[in-house]
Amino acid sequence: MTRALLIGREPAMALGFEYVREEPYGAVVVGSLSLSQLLRFREEPVLTALAEGKPVYLYTPGLPEAPRNRALAASLTAAQRELKNWGVLFTDGGRKRLVTAEEARALLASGQRPAPGTVLTPLAREIMEGTR
Repeated sequence: MTRALLIGREPAMALGFEYVREEPYGAVVVGSLSLSQLLRFREEPVLTALAEGKPVYLYTPGLPEAPRNRALAASLTAAQRELKNWGVLFTDGGRKRLVTAEEARALLASGQRPAPGTVLTPLAREIMEGTR
């Protein structure tokens, strides 16, 4: 099981990670964010993980509910779009399973392929395609 640095609360759904609060870890999971955290998102461990090519997952049920104030709601939507542009992977913990590079290597070593509907991190996709 991949070790993941947990930011915020632990997700209600099992995402397939062993949560840790310190290094070493192979991924980052953002389990929850408040309104102000989402609007001013600059968590150093997340930015470092993205810079190093580690997968970062944002558990969407941990996001604040859309406010009734339309201007604020638009700002929150823009903040989410920015995170996606950075490469943060959004998940609701549903049927789609996330596969990291480490898990992709293990699948290849055992001669298996990811299940249909599986979401691969960019590096995991490269590994499964044989480019890494």
